[in-house]
Amino acid sequence: MVATVATVAYLGLEARAVEVQCQVSAGVPAFNVVGLPDKAVRESAERVRAAIAAMGLALPPKRITVNLSPADLPKEGSHYDLPIALALLGAMGVTDAETLSSYLFVGELALDGRIAASPGVLLAALHASERELGLVCPVAQGPEAAWAGRVEVIAAPDLLSLLNHFKGSALIRPPEPGQAGESVTGPDMAQVKGQETARRAVEIAAAGGHNLLMVGPPGSGKSLLAACLPGILPDLTPAEALEVSMVASIAGELPGGRLIRSRPFRSPHHSASMPALVGGGLKARPGEVSLAHLGVLFLDELPEFQRPVLDSLRQPLETGTVTVARANAHVTFPARVQLIAAMNPCRCGHLGDPALACARAPRCAADYQARVSGPLLDRIDLHVDVQAVSAADLISPPPAENSATVRARVGAARALQTARFAQDGVRTNAEADGAVLDRVATPDEPGRKLLAQAAEAMRLSARGYTRILRVGRTIADLAGSETVTRIHVAEALSYRRQPPRN
Repeated sequence: MVATVATVAYLGLEARAVEVQCQVSAGVPAFNVVGLPDKAVRESAERVRAAIAAMGLALPPKRITVNLSPADLPKEGSHYDLPIALALLGAMGVTDAETLSSYLFVGELALDGRIAASPGVLLAALHASERELGLVCPVAQGPEAAWAGRVEVIAAPDLLSLLNHFKGSALIRPPEPGQAGESVTGPDMAQVKGQETARRAVEIAAAGGHNLLMVGPPGSGKSLLAACLPGILPDLTPAEALEVSMVASIAGELPGGRLIRSRPFRSPHHSASMPALVGGGLKARPGEVSLAHLGVLFLDELPEFQRPVLDSLRQPLETGTVTVARANAHVTFPARVQLIAAMNPCRCGHLGDPALACARAPRCAADYQARVSGPLLDRIDLHVDVQAVSAADLISPPPAENSATVRARVGAARALQTARFAQDGVRTNAEADGAVLDRVATPDEPGRKLLAQAAEAMRLSARGYTRILRVGRTIADLAGSETVTRIHVAEALSYRRQPPRN
C-alpha cells in the first residue's frame, strides 16, 4: 500500500508543493528516504521510528520506502518529520489516508513524539490556503499559522494528540492569531545635542527611505542618531508586516507567532561574513540585508567591514532583492533596505584636530576612506559630516523637537508618497525610477538650471543625478510643496559626496 501526504519545500520566500509517498512492502527490513533529501531529512527516519515507538507502536519488519516528490527538488530541514511519520502511519493502516489528503503537514518530531517548531510555518500556511488545504503544524507555531487567514489550522502538541483528533476522540482547539509585536522606538531624538545638520539628514533619510552615510570623530553621536531611526519611522502597513514576517519566519525569528509591526533595525558587527550579510550558506538562509527588508540596515565602522562583503551589497541596494546561486537552485530573498552607515574620517578618528590627529594625517584618511569602494558610495544618497560635540552643546538644554514631532513630519511625507505612487508599485521616493521619477520629481526651471550646473561641476554619474532628484522630491514633501524647486535641489546637492580631487 502507498500513502501520500502533502508538505512543502522552501526556496527563498517561495513554498513549493512536495508529496511524501510511503510504501511498506515485503523484503529485507529497511527504512529508506529518497528524493534528494539533505542530511537532516535522511536522519528523520530515526526520529520517526522513535516517535512511533513512543506511542506503543512498532514498525513492521518490512521494507519502508519514503519518496519525496518531485525528486529533483532539493529537500532541506527537519519539517519533513511529521509528514513522513503520517505517511508511514497511513501506509500501516493506523490512520485514514483520505483524511490525510485534506491537510498539509510541517513539523519536527522529538523522540518522545512531541511536535517541535520548525522555520517557515507562515509560508506553509499561505501555501496551504492557496491550495485550499488545512495545515497541521507544531502547537508553538499555531498563532503564527493563524495569520494566514482562511485556512484550517491544527496546532498539535504531539503525534498521539493529532491521531486522536483525526479519530474524533479528543479534538484540538483551533489557535488564535498571535498578537502583533509592540512598536520598537529606541532612543529619543531629544537625546541628540547639537548636530543640527545630521538631525536634518536623518529626517530626510527616514521620510524618503534614502541611504545615509555619517562621517565624524568618535563620540560625536553617529550611532545614537542611527538608533533614533526606529522612533521616527512609520509602522509597517498590514501588507508590509506580512512580508517582513515571512522573512522572519523562514529564518526562525518569529517567536510566539507575533506579526512584526515595527520596521526592522539590524546592526551586524563588522566581522560579519558575506553569507551572514547578504544570505547564503549551506542551506541558503536569508542574511542581514533580507532580515532588514523594509527597514534599516545599520553598518557601524563601515571601513572595518571586509571590502568584498561591502561590495556584495551593491546589487541588493539597487534592485531590492538578493539572489543566492547554488549548483542545484537559485534562491531569491527580498532586500529593500535603507542603508545607514557610520564611519570615522580616518583610523585614529581625529582628522582635522591638530591636538589629537595621528602623525600620518592626512594620508591615513585617504587610505582609510579608500577601503569603501566608489560604486558603493555612489549608491548612498546622503553624505553628512558629523562634527565633534562641544562642551557648550553638552551643557545646553535638550532640543525642543523630540522623536514624536519628527515622526509626525516623516509620517506626513510618507503619506504623500503612498498616495502619489499608488498605481506605480513604488513605496517611497528612494524606489522611484525612470518615467515615474520624471513625472513626480522634475524640478522647476531654476532648479533644472542649478542641477545641470552641479552635475557638470560635481561630475555626477547618472545614478548620482537620479538620487539627487529623489532626495529633492523628499525635501519638497517635507516642506509640503507639490513642486521640486531650486531650494530643494540646492539642499539635496549639499548632501552629495564631493568627488576626490586629482
